[in-house]
Amino acid sequence: MSDRPDFRLEGFEPADADADYAEQRFWSGDLTVLAEHHTSFNGTHSFVVAHDGSVTWGVPGEPQMAAIKVTRDLSLNTFTFEAEYHATVSFAQNWLIERGCPPEEIAQVGEDFMRPADDLTIRVEQQIRTSGDRYKVLDSETTDYDPCETWTLTRDSNAALVPIRLFLEEGDFDTHTYTLREGAFADEGAARRWLDERDSPLPLPPEHRDEVAALRTRAALTRSAGTAALPEAGLDAHRMPPVGTTQRPNPGRSM
Repeated sequence: MSDRPDFRLEGFEPADADADYAEQRFWSGDLTVLAEHHTSFNGTHSFVVAHDGSVTWGVPGEPQMAAIKVTRDLSLNTFTFEAEYHATVSFAQNWLIERGCPPEEIAQVGEDFMRPADDLTIRVEQQIRTSGDRYKVLDSETTDYDPCETWTLTRDSNAALVPIRLFLEEGDFDTHTYTLREGAFADEGAARRWLDERDSPLPLPPEHRDEVAALRTRAALTRSAGTAALPEAGLDAHRMPPVGTTQRPNPGRSM
């Protein structure tokens, strides 16, 4: 996988003015490909998740992850673009999966990017990727300074209790990894107060509490056996250990 976008448009013309504008925008933008899938070398569709570095020069906090779908009409030799910006890779992947990309083909990001710090991060990302239209995004924010974090505030249509779900991603430059955690709130106001104050741990969704308790028990048993303890940081903490001040473009992954 190249870190530069290849939309495979040689020999194709824009189908309309919107496609022409999108092609110019994305070719001139500072895109770094994180994940991509093409239906075949001469296929009808391309799906791309990319970090758009040009966003960092715009309004602070805006989402930087571009989810891009290209459709090629092989009979007319024309193409169209669909695109939407998201705060994290997993939400961008979800958008593409909902538009026909096979989940397994867009799930993996390149090896040069930051890696998930633990199994819980992997599980939460998979949950988002395959959630369909379960989460309605209400707001998001991306910060590139220390501490480097991204959050996405959503409404969970599957949750009868505490339906406001906050997905918080935090990066660690020292280990080149990131964590992703899900918090649950009764209403949007409570979630925003927590974001402003950060005076308590991120409240876990009810369905995750048994899982976290099991992880703590396993860690305690491992310690009692005299082996290295399993990492527990971040399971219910709202903040990772301090990281360096080096800036990264926040898709949460590219370095």
